[in-house]
Order: sequence, then structure tokens, then C-alpha cells
Amino acid sequence: MDKATEHRPDEVAPPVLRRAVAAAAIGNATEWYDYGVYGYVAVEIGKNFFPGPYSTLATLLVFAVSFVLRPLGGLVWGPLGDRIGRNRVLATTIVLMSLATFLIGVLPTYASIGVWAPILLVLLRIVQGFSTGGEYGGAATFMAEYAPDKKRGFWGSFLEFGTLTGVTFGVLLVLILNKTLDSAAMSSWGWRIPFFVALPLGLVGLYLRRRVQDTPVFHELVETGEREQTARRVLPGLLRHHWPAMLRLGGIVIALNITAYIYISYMPTYLQKTIGLSKTSTSTLLTIAQVAMLAVIPLAGALSDRIGRKPIWWISLTGTFVLAAPMFWLMGRGFALALVGFTVLGLVYVLQLGTISATFPAMFPAHVRYSGMATSYNVATAAFGGTAPFVAAALVDSTGNKLMPAFYLMAACLIAMIALIKVPETVGSSLRGRTVPGVAGQDTTVHGGQTRREPEHGLA
Repeated sequence: MDKATEHRPDEVAPPVLRRAVAAAAIGNATEWYDYGVYGYVAVEIGKNFFPGPYSTLATLLVFAVSFVLRPLGGLVWGPLGDRIGRNRVLATTIVLMSLATFLIGVLPTYASIGVWAPILLVLLRIVQGFSTGGEYGGAATFMAEYAPDKKRGFWGSFLEFGTLTGVTFGVLLVLILNKTLDSAAMSSWGWRIPFFVALPLGLVGLYLRRRVQDTPVFHELVETGEREQTARRVLPGLLRHHWPAMLRLGGIVIALNITAYIYISYMPTYLQKTIGLSKTSTSTLLTIAQVAMLAVIPLAGALSDRIGRKPIWWISLTGTFVLAAPMFWLMGRGFALALVGFTVLGLVYVLQLGTISATFPAMFPAHVRYSGMATSYNVATAAFGGTAPFVAAALVDSTGNKLMPAFYLMAACLIAMIALIKVPETVGSSLRGRTVPGVAGQDTTVHGGQTRREPEHGLA
């Protein structure tokens, strides 16, 4: 057995595969734990850093500002991940991400140092955005390249299992704090505790990632001499040959992340400020719904291995478009119906979450996969995902219509449907080599003395 065959993804030993999945998922859990916690204690953050009538809106705007650096992070970390390896970059990003989250918990407040308090908060959110710019695209690529071709949907779904685990852990911790501390203590110092937890989470993730070798697909690129020789050459090749895939992925990510950040980061504010639920009721509702989503995510991934990635996406996008307004209307009818509305939308959305790692990395060939995933994903996320809580809140405030977040979701789904039309079906396709999975009819180009296949521009 030669070395190339030895590193085939389908022949990774099950214990190694499980360690790789855990290493990828823990970083994603840490990332979304931070975003979830920030949303759950947004009211307390507003009081401590932005005193005044617009404290909550200012807090959500800072949440959006943290996304400004995500595209730059993708542009820096992505080419590095394609050049030096996925795992080395992921080990760095998880340290930066968890450390910045921890430091938010020790920041002095506006009452202590004045305007420097919100300035430091913004700076730490920028560090988080920069590091996250390399985290998600790398983790999805890492997961996809380790998973067996015929079970990529199932194994890849555990990346988003990590997402919801991080979010659920965050909301549970905030729920416990709200139950054990009075409002004065929670506003004064209790809100800091969830941010402290990010540091040990990050250290656990670093430990797991250092125990796993880089992906079999990347090893094969190194052994065959097919990876780019410098990180500077990755991005030009990506833009020249794979811009259609980048546009399509960006269009799908618009719906994915507007939905995600409204569900996860804006929903606590919406349920409390707009609908009038208590903090305890809000935390309880979110916990129940997210546990239900956790149970379904692996099933969604496994289903995509059977019927294809695109049918799953069509069902989810169409379902969200049709159900968004009725379910948001239900949320305004009290706790029980709010639980039904949020859970129904969450279960429809899980179909997207369960197939991200199997769908997005497969839109690019291996030598530019990290860059393609990180760049496209983070540009769309910065423009539409990070701003989603702020835009949703502003739409409700300016119109007085509590269904505006639902209409915003519906518009995003339409954009994603258009982008999805020409995305190739990649179920069962290999992710190895310099060809685009699932795409027939590829050009052959000569680069650096070696014959390498690149996708036709209209198909990538």
C-alpha cells in the first residue's frame, strides 16, 4: 500500500476519526458559546458599557462590529491553512478566540474607566472576529476531509452539533445564574462568569487538536506536491478559477447566517424586549428547543447521505420561507406557543446545519478549499450574519411590526434558493486532489511543470 492510498479518508481508523471530529467540533462549540453568551447577557452588557436609552441597540451593534474583521481573518488564515495545514491554523485560532472571550469577562465598566470600556470591548470583539475568520472554514474543511466519502453528511453534522452544544451550554449557564443570583448581582458581576468559562473550553480544544494529525486529504496534497508552494499564490488562483462557487456559497450563507444569528443571538432580546417573556422563560424556551435540535442534527446529516445535499437544502429553505411568519406570529401568543414556533423553525433550520460540512467544503478543490470556504463564508457572514440582530431590532423599532424578523428571513431564503440552483450535487464524491467534487468536464492546465486539472469557470 503506497502513502497516497494509506491516507485515503475512507480508511481512517474509527478512533482517529472520532478524535478528529471532536477536535473540530470543540472549536466550533467555543465560537458559538461566545456568540450565544453575548446575546444572552446583552442587556447586562448594555447597562455596564453603554448606559442610556439605546444600550441594547449599542450592544447589538458591537456584536455586528466584531464581524468586520472576519473577512480579513479568512483572507489571512485560509491561504495559510492551504499552505501549512488545516490543523496548525486551527490550533492558533482557538487560542485567540477563547482568550479574547475570557478577557471580556475582566473588562472594567463604563462607570470605572468611561469611554475606554466600550472601546476595549470593541477591540476584543474584533480579535474574536479575526480569529473566527479562520476557525469555521478550517473546522468545516478539517471535518469534511477526515470523513468517509459515503458518510460525510453524518460525520460532518457533528461540527454543527458542536455549534448547538456551545450555544445550549451558554444558555444553560445563564439560566442557572439568573435562577441563583438576583438581578442586581447579575447586572453587577454575574454576567462575567460565562465569559470566564471560555478559556478552559479553548484549552480543551487546543489539547484535542494537538493530538490529531492533519487531514488525509492535505497529507496527500503534500506527498504528491500538489499544494500551493506559497500562501500568496492561493488567493489569486481561487479568485481566477472559482469565483462562481464563491458567489454561490456566499448567497447560501446569507440565508444560513441571517437565520442563525436571529435564532441564536437576537432571539433572547426579541423574546424579552419585543414579546415580553421573562429571562427565565426565555432561557427555558431556548434550552428545550435547542436540545430538540441537537437530537435531530445527526439524523439530518445522515439523511443527506441518502437523498443528497441539495434536496435537504431545498426542503429547509422552502420550509423556512413558508413557516417564518406564522411561527413568529405564534411566538407573540405566550410561552407555550412561543416554544412551538421557535422549535418548529429550529427543526427546519437543522436540515441546513446538519449538512454544512458536507456541502460547503465540497464546492472547492483541496488545494484552495480552506481559502474558498473561509473567504466566501466570512464575507457573507460579515455583511449579513453579524448585522442580523441589529437589523432585525432596528426593523421592529422603526416599523412597530413584530413580524419584521420573519420577513427578513424570507428575503434571505429567496437569495439562497437562487444561489443553490447551480450548486453541484456532491454526495458520495471524493474530496481528494485539485478537481472540484461532483463537477464533470474539467480543463487541464499546466502549472509549475505539473499537470493539474482546474474547473471550467461556468461549473465551479
